[in-house]
Amino acid sequence: MKRVALGLAAVGLMLGGAVAASHSPVEGTLPAFASTGVEFSGGKYKFNRPGVNHGAFEWRGQLKDTSSVDGHNVYAEVKVQGHDWVRYYGKQGRAVRLHESNWDGAQRYTAKAGFRVCRDRGALRPNNCAPTRIYTHDWDRG
Repeated sequence: MKRVALGLAAVGLMLGGAVAASHSPVEGTLPAFASTGVEFSGGKYKFNRPGVNHGAFEWRGQLKDTSSVDGHNVYAEVKVQGHDWVRYYGKQGRAVRLHESNWDGAQRYTAKAGFRVCRDRGALRPNNCAPTRIYTHDWDRG
């Protein structure tokens, strides 16, 4: 009887490990983003597994205002699964380190996120942004 229980426990541990491996976080590097007056560098991202940090798209990097004399601020924007863009402002004429997490509260994990950086030129002129990059992860495939 003890051997059967030990065998079942071992099978459970192996299956548990396989499930945990398929839901380990997916990490990557955000390439440098740049547009007139704004730059983002040293970026990294992570799709957190279900149940960890809300299953968020977690990211970090340095956002820099490269044109301190133009009077405009800069920002990074993130968009997850059907939600609006969320802005994270920098400081005029300076570089700031950002470390943020974005998620959809109605879901266990995030599988798609868009990222871009822009210069805020005010209400009368359009902002200029670096091209948006989309990041995805298929949690069903691991």
